[in-house]
Amino acid sequence: MNNQKQQKPTLSGQRFKTRKRDEKERFDPTQFQDCIIQGLTETGSDLEAVAKFLDASGAKLDYRRYAETLFDILVAGGMLAPGGTLADDLMRTDVCVFAAQEDLETMQAFAQVFNKLIRRYKYLEKGFEDEVKKLLLFLKGFSESERNKLAMLTGILLANGTLNASILNSLYNENLVKEGVSAAFAVKLFKSWINEKDINAVAASLRKVNMDNRLMELFPANKQSLEHFTKYFTDAGLKELSEYVRNQQTIGARKELQKELQEQMSRGDPFKDIILYVKEEMKKNNISEQTVIGIVWSSVMSTVEWNKKEELVAEQAIKHLKQYSPLLAAFTTQGQSELTLLLKIQEYCYDNIHFMKAFQKIVVLFYKAEVLSEEPILKWYKDAHLAKGKSVFLEQMKKFVEWLKNAEEETESETEEGD
Repeated sequence: MNNQKQQKPTLSGQRFKTRKRDEKERFDPTQFQDCIIQGLTETGSDLEAVAKFLDASGAKLDYRRYAETLFDILVAGGMLAPGGTLADDLMRTDVCVFAAQEDLETMQAFAQVFNKLIRRYKYLEKGFEDEVKKLLLFLKGFSESERNKLAMLTGILLANGTLNASILNSLYNENLVKEGVSAAFAVKLFKSWINEKDINAVAASLRKVNMDNRLMELFPANKQSLEHFTKYFTDAGLKELSEYVRNQQTIGARKELQKELQEQMSRGDPFKDIILYVKEEMKKNNISEQTVIGIVWSSVMSTVEWNKKEELVAEQAIKHLKQYSPLLAAFTTQGQSELTLLLKIQEYCYDNIHFMKAFQKIVVLFYKAEVLSEEPILKWYKDAHLAKGKSVFLEQMKKFVEWLKNAEEETESETEEGD
């Protein structure tokens, strides 16, 4: 038996000693800050030179580890203590957002610095988003001018896609909202965002992060009304944002109305109760009768499992719609509402192939039930119809329209004779 110990393998090659000074520069936050501030001070206010310096420094400084320090310096000129004040005992620079001029052009130039830096070092994306979220929470610690500059910069960066709209969640902080800081900041932010893009692009970004229906929350609970929001942002020169939020509120109210309406119908609630509820919602949310008749029609048609056989569906539809005609009649008190209903019926019959032959029967039923009257039917026939299935539906309606015209002429002649 061989008792000799087996020799352990050893690494061969030359060992290098890491110089302490290099290690400190790379891994010590104070040293990192000194290097960045010194470099920025040397470049001065030339932001192109700043971008080049930051690009080159990423090769020797640990941006990944010290992203927060880097962005604190670029925005505030030094490292920020909790709450947003600058740490007293550390170096500072005036080559930063907060020390720059308070105008859109300067902030656009600074936005380019951040864009170039993050495009060059993609791993900084997450760190930058975290930094902006933090800065928004620190807003009370900044001066009004600093807040304005940060708001303009954030709007530009949201517009060009460097930032995601989810960072705006920080603005819903209770203290910021309560003291009016969030709303004031949002005005400057949305102005620069819309200036770079337009309200449709802004709306699309907000929708992606489910924030399109949360803008009211920029105000305290007792001021979260459409009237207050509209006045505040319209007075600040953001009428398009006010109109967008108004539309969002109306869309939300319509969806809620349709959902509740379908539930009431499925429960078999009395029509008088349903009509009362709908009229209250119309008044409360400023919804027009033309909009409501479309909602009522689609709700009525969605409460039934329709027969797939064309010859049976017309009979089923007439029976069902006869039952609901008093409900529909309550919301066709204007000629425009009647025309809207006619267009909804045309669209429905075209989109649901089994209903193609039922169109005329439905219109006649509604005429007899006083849901529709002569004038809107004649207008629909003449020039207000949709292109969808036009030839089929006009042909179906031909005899009935002729009868209506004759009846109208007879009524007119009787009136003249009576005079």
